[in-house]
Amino acid sequence: MCRSKALVHCGLVLLSLWLCIQSVPIAVDKTKAELPEEKLEPPQSADTGLHYDRYLKEVIDFLEKDSHFREKLHNTNMEDIKAGKLAKELDFVSHHVRTKLDELKRQEVSRLRMLIKAKQDIQGGNDKTVDHQALLKQFEYLNHMNPHTFEVEDLDRLIKSATNDLENYDKERHEEFKRYEMMKEHERKERLKNMDEEHRKKEEEHYNEMKRKHADHPKVNHPGSRDQLKEVWEEADGLDPNDFDPKTFFKLHDNNGDGYLDENELEALFTKELEKVYDPTREEDDMVEMEEERLRMREHVMNEVDTNKDRLVSLDEFLAASNKREFMETDEWETLEQNPFYTEEELKEFEKHLANEENDLNKKTAELQKQREELDRQQEQLNSHKLELQQAVEHMEKLKAQNSQNPGGVKEPVALNPVGQAVPDLPENNQPLSPGHKQQDVPVSVHS
Repeated sequence: MCRSKALVHCGLVLLSLWLCIQSVPIAVDKTKAELPEEKLEPPQSADTGLHYDRYLKEVIDFLEKDSHFREKLHNTNMEDIKAGKLAKELDFVSHHVRTKLDELKRQEVSRLRMLIKAKQDIQGGNDKTVDHQALLKQFEYLNHMNPHTFEVEDLDRLIKSATNDLENYDKERHEEFKRYEMMKEHERKERLKNMDEEHRKKEEEHYNEMKRKHADHPKVNHPGSRDQLKEVWEEADGLDPNDFDPKTFFKLHDNNGDGYLDENELEALFTKELEKVYDPTREEDDMVEMEEERLRMREHVMNEVDTNKDRLVSLDEFLAASNKREFMETDEWETLEQNPFYTEEELKEFEKHLANEENDLNKKTAELQKQREELDRQQEQLNSHKLELQQAVEHMEKLKAQNSQNPGGVKEPVALNPVGQAVPDLPENNQPLSPGHKQQDVPVSVHS
């Protein structure tokens, strides 16, 4: 498939991709200009999704400032970039750029060390031996043996790591969309299981009606074909379709004037086609699917037009494509509903995996419930022990208070009546109580 072919090459052109993101034309030599400190902040667009995205962008940003390196970049094919020939050109960049790259590398090494230390702290591994293999894994995209200067090996590692990681990143993104679609179908089937026959029938009818309405749309032109571009020329650009000219069209949509159509500029060309199929106000249209459709269109055009696989469409490539037979393609573009992303076997396997996960979750839930019940029982015992201890402390306090009132300091036994109450002491020699003192009745024990 054209989409998978494009993915294979997506990482090989990392450096060229960066140039298309910049808004400055490539003919401008910025090496003589001062490099403002704020340029250290990477642009917010075109996030690669890599954990070293900032470092990657800053390195390319400074390399792009060197006229020699920029010229080599545009004259080097992808196979040479992959083989590491471009990285060797680092020896010829200006001293100022090399100094900035050294600084960037030291900052990145420091950042990674902080991340690893923070991870150890969170995991409670302050006293544990550092896992050097895990540490080296974090530094695959730079030479960790030399943390101070940015060398040819660092650029070579950065290109190769980004190549592999971006390829995997795009693959994972497509797999994520497949899982999204399968989850939608799984949840729909689960809802049907919980319905009675009458409601299930109505739901099925509604579902089929939504599918029919979604599929009932105007013809979608093949992305990158003459018909598709002429439609943009007429409806978006407001020009006479009879005056369509590929070269003029290219310049109109090269928004940043760098001589290339990048991926964002290409995607903008497909909006009219996508609006034929998707409307955010309609129940039957899924906007997640619309973005996937846009991605498919972009990948198709890149695969057909981007001959050097740098993820940029130059004017020469665009004009060459406009002279091909495929440019006159009049067949309708097959949308997602005509190209399902999963098979029935994959759906069954996915549902089996979900069932296993649910069983594991239920087991863990039951185990946690048992642990909670045990904790509740232990808490009750603890509360009971605390109450007994509190009562013992209170009793000891009473005894202590009574002892403090004994003038001789000698502890005398406390007489208790049959119900456990203390019997008040009588005056010595059985003398009567002082006037006004009310004598308490003392229960008398009766012996048989």
